Amino acid sequence: MIAITGATGQLGRLVIDALLKSVPAEQIVAAVRSPEKAADLAAKGVTVRKADYSQPDTLMSAFSGVEKLLLISGSEVGQREAQHRAVINAANSASVKFIAYTSLLHADSSPLGLGVEHRATEALLQASGIPFALLRNGWYTENYAASIAPALTHHAFIGSAGEGRIASAARRDYAEAAAAVIARDDQAGKIYELAGDDSYTLAEFAAEIARQSGEQVEYVNLSPAEFASALKGAGLPEGLAEMLADSDKGASQGGLFDDSRSLSQLIGRATTPYQEVIKATLAK
Repeated sequence: MIAITGATGQLGRLVIDALLKSVPAEQIVAAVRSPEKAADLAAKGVTVRKADYSQPDTLMSAFSGVEKLLLISGSEVGQREAQHRAVINAANSASVKFIAYTSLLHADSSPLGLGVEHRATEALLQASGIPFALLRNGWYTENYAASIAPALTHHAFIGSAGEGRIASAARRDYAEAAAAVIARDDQAGKIYELAGDDSYTLAEFAAEIARQSGEQVEYVNLSPAEFASALKGAGLPEGLAEMLADSDKGASQGGLFDDSRSLSQLIGRATTPYQEVIKATLAK
C-alpha cells in the first residue's frame, strides 16, 4: 500500500488525483489529521486514516501495512523538524520500506530560511535507514498568483526578489511528479531538483498580470524588512510575513532558480507556464 500524508491539503489532494490514474484506490491510504475532511477521498475508494503529526500513536496505526510513504512536508514552519521526526520514527516502527519526501529546491545549499528544516529532515531520513528519495520542490506559481487581486487593487505587485529569476511551476506539476516517484519501484537514493521549465523576475510577472488584465500593474521592489512590514499591515500573521519576505530575499540570490528541467522530464510533459496560472487566476 502507498500512504500520502497531508492528503487533504492542496498538494496532497492533487497527488492522490494523479495517483488514481495508475494505482487502484484500495492500495492508497490518505493519512490525514481530520478524517471527516476526507469524505470525498473515501468515496473514491481510498482508505482514510487519522494521522496527526503530534500524536505518534495515530501515525503508527496509519502506516500499518504501508510499504511506501509520501511524506508531504508539514505546513507549520518552526515545528516541521519535530513533526517529520515523528513520521519517520513511526514509519520505521511500521516497517515502511520506502519514503519520498517533498523537500526544497537545492535544500543543501538554499539561501532560504525554509531550507533549515528541510535539511534537518533530509538528515533524519539518512539516519533512519529507510530507503528514500528527495523531491526538492521549487516554488508554486500559485504562491505569487495569490497576490494578483491586491496587485490589481493597488496597481502594484510588491516583493523583495529584485532581479532574481524564479523557475516556478504549478502545484499540479509537482503533484504529478510526486505521484510518479511514489508509484515506481526504482527510486531509492534519487534526488530530484524540481522547478519550472521557464523562469521570470517579479517585474516580468507583474507585467504579465498587466498585459492579461488590461490594468496598470508595476512591480515595486522593497527591502525584505519593508516587504514583511507591508504584508503584516495587510493582515498576514507575523511568521508567514517574515517567511515570505525571507523567501523573496532568497530568490534574489538565485534560491528559486533551476534550469535542469528535471520536473518536466519526470512528468513527461512541459511544466505549466506561469502565464497560464495567471490566466486561470484572473478567470476566477
